[in-house]
Amino acid sequence: MKASASHLPTAVLVGRANVGKSTLFNRLTETSRAMISDIPGTTRDRKDGLVLWRGQLFRIVDTGGIEYNKTETFDDVVQYQTELAMQEADVILMVLDVKEGLLQQDLKIARSLIGSAKPVIVVGNKADGRTKEAVTEPEWYRTGLEVPRPVSAVRGNGLGDLLDALFEAFQKLGKHVEDYKEEAFPKIAFIGEPNVGKSSMINEILGEERFITSPIAHTTREPNDTLVEFDGKQYIIVDTAGVRRKARVSQGLERAGVKQTLEVLKRVDIVVLVLDATKPIDQQEKKLAGLIRQAGVGCVIAVNKWDLMEGKETQAVADMKRYVYGHLPFIRFAPILTVSAKERQRIHKLFPLFDTILKERERVIDENALDKFLNQTISRHKPARGKGVAHPTIFRLKQVGVNPPRFELVIKGQRTDVLHASYSRFLENRLRETFGFIGTPIIFYAIPSKKV
Repeated sequence: MKASASHLPTAVLVGRANVGKSTLFNRLTETSRAMISDIPGTTRDRKDGLVLWRGQLFRIVDTGGIEYNKTETFDDVVQYQTELAMQEADVILMVLDVKEGLLQQDLKIARSLIGSAKPVIVVGNKADGRTKEAVTEPEWYRTGLEVPRPVSAVRGNGLGDLLDALFEAFQKLGKHVEDYKEEAFPKIAFIGEPNVGKSSMINEILGEERFITSPIAHTTREPNDTLVEFDGKQYIIVDTAGVRRKARVSQGLERAGVKQTLEVLKRVDIVVLVLDATKPIDQQEKKLAGLIRQAGVGCVIAVNKWDLMEGKETQAVADMKRYVYGHLPFIRFAPILTVSAKERQRIHKLFPLFDTILKERERVIDENALDKFLNQTISRHKPARGKGVAHPTIFRLKQVGVNPPRFELVIKGQRTDVLHASYSRFLENRLRETFGFIGTPIIFYAIPSKKV
């Protein structure tokens, strides 16, 4: 299991905190993945993105602000992540704040880059209006590097010239950008409450300390996407901020991180709901299960910290599964895997589950097989009555979609509430027993026969 080696040329954004690196990253990648804030140190982990320019792609990496004061808990780790990113990159983009001017931190960073074996392009960000000409003032020569190229990450001004200069630097290095080709890799998100071990599990998957992990709650502030390879297949792994109860979510960065986590559900194929084996399931985790079901995504439940469970007997795994399904009935379709990120136990077994779920989400049942299934099911258990006095009659069960699998129930008459909701759940359970659909929700649409 290894992180996928990208052949794309790579540029890395470096600079002190609050010069606009994340805003520039978002603008260049045409995303909103990097969280933006006036609070120094918002960005902690490296973030990878693809930039499309004139029909060609290259890779860009956002990093945390370099600070030499080391006043925050994470400063050492952030700087280590930045150094790793610079080692892997082909070109370094040093970002300065034109409005604020040249500070001592900028000079220290610039001096560390002088004589670098890699090309350094200096970017003068926030060059709006009058400040656009400020980059020609004598103070900017003090860096010992080239004069900053004026850009505005917010407005998009000057980015075309910057990208042209970057492409020219790649060409001089013999690094060739690639023509854009649409490739859709499965997206897998790791979601859970703070400190359940999401980032530690991803670190184990990547085989490197790619993401910052810490026992301090809410170390991960924003979703991060990473392309990984396992047994010759590629996946996009998404690490997310821990989601806690709304009443406990602080204003500002943490709430924004939670919002981004919930937005992730709209763009992924499978969610790994990570639970802590040593703690009881709480209301927030039940709510997360409901959101996962509502989003229609595939799901695996990973019970982490299994190594800390005391007195594990033969039936411990079976007992845990009964406990989890009993408290999270919305996602009883999700397979459960007991893992330990710390002890590297069974993490690799996630990927065969991902492959199985991806296939199950695309499963199509033949109409004849569905007709036979419906007749046999009804003969054994007649449809339960809901509202009204008429006994419900199901005319047809038809599959109308995949990813997730969707089925249409045609009910006799002009209304559908004559069929009790429990019967739809009964049909779902029977469908799973007969055809599978492991790890994916099944959606039923009841429609009246008069409208068919």
